[in-house]
Amino acid sequence: MEIRLEGITKRFPGRSKKSQGETTAVRDLTVQVPDGTLVGLLGPSGCGKSTTLNMICGLEAPTEGRIFFGDEDVTDLPPELRGVGMVFQNYALYPHLTVLQNILFPLENLKGEQRPSKEEMRRRAVETAALVQIEELLDRKPRELSGGQQQRVAIARALVKTPRVLLLDEPLSNLDARLRLQTREEICRIQKKTGITTIFVTHDQEEAMSISDRIVVMKEGVLMQRGLPQQVYDDPANLFVAKFLGLPPINVFQGRIQGGWLCLEGTPVLPAPGVADQEVWAGVRPEGFLLREDGPLVCALDRVEVLGRDVSAVCAHPACQSGQVRVILDPDCRMESGRKMVNFALRPDKVFLFRREDGVRIPLPEAGP
Repeated sequence: MEIRLEGITKRFPGRSKKSQGETTAVRDLTVQVPDGTLVGLLGPSGCGKSTTLNMICGLEAPTEGRIFFGDEDVTDLPPELRGVGMVFQNYALYPHLTVLQNILFPLENLKGEQRPSKEEMRRRAVETAALVQIEELLDRKPRELSGGQQQRVAIARALVKTPRVLLLDEPLSNLDARLRLQTREEICRIQKKTGITTIFVTHDQEEAMSISDRIVVMKEGVLMQRGLPQQVYDDPANLFVAKFLGLPPINVFQGRIQGGWLCLEGTPVLPAPGVADQEVWAGVRPEGFLLREDGPLVCALDRVEVLGRDVSAVCAHPACQSGQVRVILDPDCRMESGRKMVNFALRPDKVFLFRREDGVRIPLPEAGP
């Protein structure tokens, strides 16, 4: 089921006499979610992700704009008629019911011709439990389950109605690191097996990039960029997107374009032919540094970290916005930790220029390393 949001805006009125002005949570959002895909809705807390999800499922009504499921305008349709399955951050399981009863609950609340027979309801509940691999837990209560098992029950309860759309609102934030990894892999597996169009809301860019077919990045209710995860990482539209995606995060330097070169602290470090002289932000991905004795970028070496397959250097440079430059090195690279200074060349495909005043991307001509 394709989902289309056309010019969606959501404004909330002021909640007290002192705050008369409205709050705009989502502003003129236009997004298309292709049929059968898993789309990650990504951004920091307060950017409008959950509000957007609530408008899609019908818990909130948009102030402006329309919402379509396929060719059907569902903007004014109540939640129970939209065919949406919703999974919340806090699981929202009924503690006094067994796993089976929790999964059955949405079916038992169907009315009229939509309500299946008891035998059909049980069959669908057991099949859905098997899909999320909790069929041995049907007689347990939620308090007897781990966090990951509870989340699977919540997903099964959302899937048992065979919804047209599955919405996941930060479903992994209450799990520890290992369970987060396992559960996101399960969500990806379930989505691929069922083919249900799914929107996954998260503030964790690693989660979004690892399982999403496409990602949508938001900031303060405004769409920043959308596209394939790797494309957005490799070609960020602005400084916000570049800083938000990537772990370790991108290194941001105060720079200047002077005479066709990117200069840091007055030192030319990378050709920038065709770019007008101006003050810029220069973003360099951690993997964009090449260790070379004659490299033009000179940094003070703080330490070398060896973390299994990854080797990274933590350095300092006066032009770096954060004060700390993190470099991912080739595993075969050997760097003596006793060195005081190190020289780097930069990979042009891992360097991004942004206007100093608004963070908009400045195209950098392609060149070889």
